[in-house]
Amino acid sequence: MSLKFNEWLDSKRNLNLADDALEEKDVVGFLDNMKGLLFPGYVEHVNILSDYLDEKVDAIRYYLHKLLRAVERINKKSLKCGQEIDCFFSEIPLVDELLKTDLRAIFDGDPAAKSDSEIILTYPGFKAIFTYRIAHVLYMHEVPILPRALTEYAHSITGIDIHPGAKIDSYFFIDHGTGIVIGETCEIGKHVKLYQGVTLGALSLRKGQELKGSKRHPTIRDNVTIYSGASIFGGDTIIGENTTLGSNVFITSSVEPNMTVTILGEKKHKEE
Repeated sequence: MSLKFNEWLDSKRNLNLADDALEEKDVVGFLDNMKGLLFPGYVEHVNILSDYLDEKVDAIRYYLHKLLRAVERINKKSLKCGQEIDCFFSEIPLVDELLKTDLRAIFDGDPAAKSDSEIILTYPGFKAIFTYRIAHVLYMHEVPILPRALTEYAHSITGIDIHPGAKIDSYFFIDHGTGIVIGETCEIGKHVKLYQGVTLGALSLRKGQELKGSKRHPTIRDNVTIYSGASIFGGDTIIGENTTLGSNVFITSSVEPNMTVTILGEKKHKEE
C-alpha cells in the first residue's frame, strides 16, 4: 500500500466516532410493525387478532424506543423516550383515518387498481404516503433525525421524496410516483393528485441556513391535479382549488382557482 494511503488510514483511525447509529433494520422493523398494526393481515398471517395487535404494539414500542435512544446518543440530548412514545401512540388513530382516505383516493382514482390489498401491498405511492404519515407525527413532536430517516428509507425504495415536515391533508393520491419531490414547507390540501416527476420545491437556496423556518415551498389547494414532470416553486406560490397543471409546466407564481395550465403557456378557466 502507498504511503499516502497509509497516512489517510491513520487519520481515519483517529476519528471521533458517533456514539450510535440509526440502523436500517430497526427502521424497517418499526415500519413493518406499524403496517401490521394499521393493516393487520397484510404483513403476515394472523391467528388471533387481539393477540396479534398486542404483539404489534409491543414491537412498535421496542423499535421506537431503540431508535429514539440512538437519536439521543447521536444528538447528545435527552428526548424523554417514554413520553415521546406515549405521544406517538396517541396520534395513531388519526394516522389510521388519514391513510384510509388516501387508500380510498387511490382506489377511486385508478381504474387499474383491483383491490385495497393490491394498493397496500404493491403501490409505491401508498408506501411513500404511509411512511410520510408516520414520520410527520414524529416531526411535529420535534424528534430530530428519525423522521427524515424514515422518509429517506421510503425514498430509497420508491423513488418518492416527501419531506416529513410537509403538511398534507386527506385523500392524497400519488400515481406512479417515481421522481416526485415534496419540500419541507409545502402545504397540500384535500383530494390532490400528483403524477410522476412532479417537484414542489424552493426557488433559490443560495442563502442556505438563513432560510430555515421560512415558507420556501408552494401551497396546493383542494382538488388539484398535477401531471407528470410539472415543477412548482416558491413559498409564495399558491395553486388555487380545482386547478389542473399539465405535464412539464414550470410555475413560479400563483395560479387562480378553477384553471387549466399547459406547457404551451395557455392558462384558461375550466368553464372555457
